[in-house]
Amino acid sequence: MSEISRRSLLHAAAIGATATAAGAAFGGVSTARPGQANAAGGYLVGAGKGDMTGAIAGQGMMGYSDAEQVAKGLIQRTWARAFIIADAGSGQRVLFITADIACVFTSHHNRLLTELAKRYGNTYTVHNVNINATHNHNSCGGTSWDYAYTLAAMGHRHNSFEAELAGLLDAVDEAHRSLAPGTVELGMDELHDASANRSMPAFRLNPTDDRRHFPEHIDPQVTGLRLRQGGRTIGEITWFATHGTSLTDANFQIGPDNKGYASYLAEQRTDGLIAAHAQTNAGDMTPNLWLRKMNPGGPTADHRTNRILIGRRQDDAGQRALRGARPMSRTGVATATRYLNLNDVRISGEYTPNGKATRTAPAMMGMAAAATSMEDNTRSQLAILQEGMRNELTMALGAGATPTPAPWMVAVQAPKADLFPLGLLPPRSWIEERLPIQLIRIGDLALAAMPSETTIVAGLRIRRLVADALGMPLENVLLQGYANGYSQYTVTPEEYVAQQYEGGETLFGRWTLCAYMQEFHAMAKSMARGARKAAGPRPADRDTLQPDLLGAPPADTPMPGRRFGQVVSTVPASAASGTTVAVSFSGAHPANRIRRGRGTKGYFAVERFTGTGWTVAYDDDHESTEMTWTRPGGSATASKVTVTWRVPRNAPAGDYRVRYYGDVKSPSGRLREIIGTTGRIKVD
Repeated sequence: MSEISRRSLLHAAAIGATATAAGAAFGGVSTARPGQANAAGGYLVGAGKGDMTGAIAGQGMMGYSDAEQVAKGLIQRTWARAFIIADAGSGQRVLFITADIACVFTSHHNRLLTELAKRYGNTYTVHNVNINATHNHNSCGGTSWDYAYTLAAMGHRHNSFEAELAGLLDAVDEAHRSLAPGTVELGMDELHDASANRSMPAFRLNPTDDRRHFPEHIDPQVTGLRLRQGGRTIGEITWFATHGTSLTDANFQIGPDNKGYASYLAEQRTDGLIAAHAQTNAGDMTPNLWLRKMNPGGPTADHRTNRILIGRRQDDAGQRALRGARPMSRTGVATATRYLNLNDVRISGEYTPNGKATRTAPAMMGMAAAATSMEDNTRSQLAILQEGMRNELTMALGAGATPTPAPWMVAVQAPKADLFPLGLLPPRSWIEERLPIQLIRIGDLALAAMPSETTIVAGLRIRRLVADALGMPLENVLLQGYANGYSQYTVTPEEYVAQQYEGGETLFGRWTLCAYMQEFHAMAKSMARGARKAAGPRPADRDTLQPDLLGAPPADTPMPGRRFGQVVSTVPASAASGTTVAVSFSGAHPANRIRRGRGTKGYFAVERFTGTGWTVAYDDDHESTEMTWTRPGGSATASKVTVTWRVPRNAPAGDYRVRYYGDVKSPSGRLREIIGTTGRIKVD
């Protein structure tokens, strides 16, 4: 199908009536002007944003599971973006939060639900709250309760976890307070140069009908949702499938990846806009378009540039989709959540490729998983391992064939070559195995939310079932990945046989997708009837007995022969636009106090003299600035903080200075704020 015809089809699907769907699922709301809020029905909408940047130095990072990747600074801040869409007639609502972090864990989901209940009663519940991650691989680590993820980030970090939770709550509070009558609009487009399939040996094993749906081996669909109040756009959500790995494991600074940068661009253009770029089924989609092994790149060889370019492409595509957006043809909101014990789901043969009943198994990581995704990493923690490694004995005994393998093969997840039995390790499972799935319907759009990274064909199979049950066009059903929890990957049973990285990370075995298909199909059929089953018990909180391999920073000392806050580098008297200024200070450990929040002092700022005083021109979230922290001369207690400012080409002429803010910790643990300030830097 040509690009033009595909776009025409997507646009028609987005604005076409889905009148065949059961009205009971939407509270029976009908309005004369669909999508308009009024006394009889329509929508209420709200949007908000919260800073969820955790510790920016001296703590493990999340995404690559690389013990060497301990943070050393800040590129830009990471944000939670919250959106509320409520049916004004029935009162049903959904709270949708996109978090610019690697993963949403049970720790985030449980604690947020608990705090929301304290603040808002029964307004926001397990059924109508969705937290999803952009899957940025450069956020703070150690925020999970699961040993598999905390140990990979050098231990649990309570300060970063609390910062992330605070950011989520700030975003919800702002969205809740902004709720007012408005419209919800849906649009679609395509994007063909921001993703590539990094798992082609697995993709090729899928049936022809599945592969034909993705002729370029990618999912190009871009879906945009716009929230308006009184003609003013307050929120935008754009969905597209590509990984948050433009910044590779060679990066050691906290900050957003391509999706966070796309959000930044949209919000810079429009004051007051909250713009999220959410994931879908991105499990096998990489932004590193060149597909080179252990040498990621594309569109350029520079990873920082790639973050910007892939982000711009998503921003452009999102704007195209939203330019064609139209109000929903139906109003109404419906939500449902169910917890699954994924280590033992009994699966009907209706959902397996061979028609035979089977089950899932306790979580096990394969050798192919430990080899890492070779298209996105520069190094491997276990270099002796390679993608495609599998148990060849079970293959010889029939594990790769169409018939169901013998029960003992299922138990060991054949043909996976098992490495870490995460679900069986003491003192408890090293990952959470009781995890939620969620179905959300907002007018003409449905989201099937999963706590995993799902390949495009695996996502397609779930979308087909949900679309059929709800009587919706396939294009109007999205797989919302990385949502409400995390359990690694979900691939098709056919892809699993290849044991590429994604198959090795499909923890609950070859039939994991089939279990999800069965449960989503049942949930969608219930929603079509206007029914909803109980969610079931939430997993237990696991905030005790958490390992910490890094420990707290020691008391600070200044750099030898210097005082705290003193400038320790040459400061240029002038700088031309387009050049780079780098200045260093004798500082303190940034993890002593996490400086977060909107409208407050961050870690540094570039200020401009106005004639009567100094005002912030570029803060620590601006794309032109960044910060690096080091231990100078091998010291265990001194800190050198370097602020880099790439002078924007449109920077107004005048006098500028760089200010650094830190917090010195004394031997008693008491904190004292310090400030460092450069002399004037003239920009012509």
